[in-house]
Amino acid sequence: MRFEYAQDSEARSLVALRDSYGLFIGGSFAGGSSVFKTISPATEEVLAEVTHGTTEDVDRAVAAARQAYERVWSTMPGEERGRYLFRIARLLKERAAELAILETLDSGKPISQTRDVDLPLAAAHFFYHAGWADKLGYAGFGATPRPLGVVGQVIGWSSPLLMLAWKIAPALACGNTVVLKPAETTPLTALAFADICQQADLPPGVVNVVTGDGTTGQLVAGHPGLDKVAFTGSAEVGKEIARACALSGKRLTLELGGTAANIVCADANIEAAVEGIITGVFASQGHVCGAGSRLLVQEPVLDDLIAALKSRMTTLRLGDPLDGGTDIGAVNSRAQLDKIAELAASGEAEGATRWSAPCALPDRGFWFPPTVFTDVADAHRIGAEELAGPVLTVAAFATPEQAVERANSTRYGLSAGIWTQQGPLLGWLASRLRAGVVWANTFNRFDPAAPFGGYRESGFGREGGRHGLEAYLDGPADDASGTGTADV
Repeated sequence: MRFEYAQDSEARSLVALRDSYGLFIGGSFAGGSSVFKTISPATEEVLAEVTHGTTEDVDRAVAAARQAYERVWSTMPGEERGRYLFRIARLLKERAAELAILETLDSGKPISQTRDVDLPLAAAHFFYHAGWADKLGYAGFGATPRPLGVVGQVIGWSSPLLMLAWKIAPALACGNTVVLKPAETTPLTALAFADICQQADLPPGVVNVVTGDGTTGQLVAGHPGLDKVAFTGSAEVGKEIARACALSGKRLTLELGGTAANIVCADANIEAAVEGIITGVFASQGHVCGAGSRLLVQEPVLDDLIAALKSRMTTLRLGDPLDGGTDIGAVNSRAQLDKIAELAASGEAEGATRWSAPCALPDRGFWFPPTVFTDVADAHRIGAEELAGPVLTVAAFATPEQAVERANSTRYGLSAGIWTQQGPLLGWLASRLRAGVVWANTFNRFDPAAPFGGYRESGFGREGGRHGLEAYLDGPADDASGTGTADV
């Protein structure tokens, strides 16, 4: 018997959307010469008009950040900086319901993800880094580490508010000021955060938010007045930024996503592994930088696991992201939907077997059903390229050595997962996987105290934890980059 769920939507009335939003520069909002529309990916309705930042706007933002850095923020005692971060963290918690709804409206993510995962983690990052602000001398980077200066931060559309917290919290704790450029398709929570900065009485210019498209992002990342750039996004854009920073001498950290391998060994708890697989690739429609989109299953349990996985996928609910019972929300944009569809079509054309969970797609908005491909070869595009959608590829392995070989046969290396009840096997596999983070019998678990970052074309540098502070401080003399070396 199949039970129909009653709708349990969050009240959209908790969010007071403005008709238009300006740029946040020097502690106040101001309009610009041109605007663009941000839409709901679930309904395609226009949510608001947002100012498109120009060269002049970016110049003003960098100048405001430089002035705040030199006159106020870099000279402020760490204890006082920490108070500001604590204040921001408390405001994030107080406004969590509003911000979660706003994030869901603008990104298409289910409210269960924004409300229960993203907002608590975003606040936790500010609480965590507030504690570091007056203890930097004990972080292991010298007795009196210094901030770098003005930091340009460009973030993507995957978990935008959480990505903002990952970047802004450590930068401010270390004494830097920020010019942030959010993704074109998800600018609203960054602008709401700017309002929180005003509420917290953050000194003008410490945080600046410049909205716009990729051109604006290039203006921010390439600005000569910056001392560091932090970027989250595609590998292609990351390479361009890396080349520009190499020529200018700016510090740089890159978090570029990838195609994470999720390895299920023959002795694994199948039920637990299936739940971890679902969380790893279908949560937030696969719009997670470390999504476990490549499933590697040991041959003796392959058929049983696929059967259990398909059975679980039929229970996933696709639909209104504001409904608390929704598992699969809307794809972030038409462009991303087209990319997912094109990669899925290539998988079928190359010989992989496609199966999609039966579900009705809404008439409006950008939707893709949860889908699994079996019989996937390493040479298939769908098994090699970043999907960033609710699509899982499955391949078999015979031995642990073969699992490692297949997991590492990618140009990416952000994260991976292992499912086994044997401790020695777990350690053997984890030590051989070329990934920045390896989860054991779980997936997509994050903590502000744990560093996160990748290898190869998944980027370099770490965000979170003590290691993440290093990217925003003057490092030891033998490592002028402060982030280690890039493995690309």
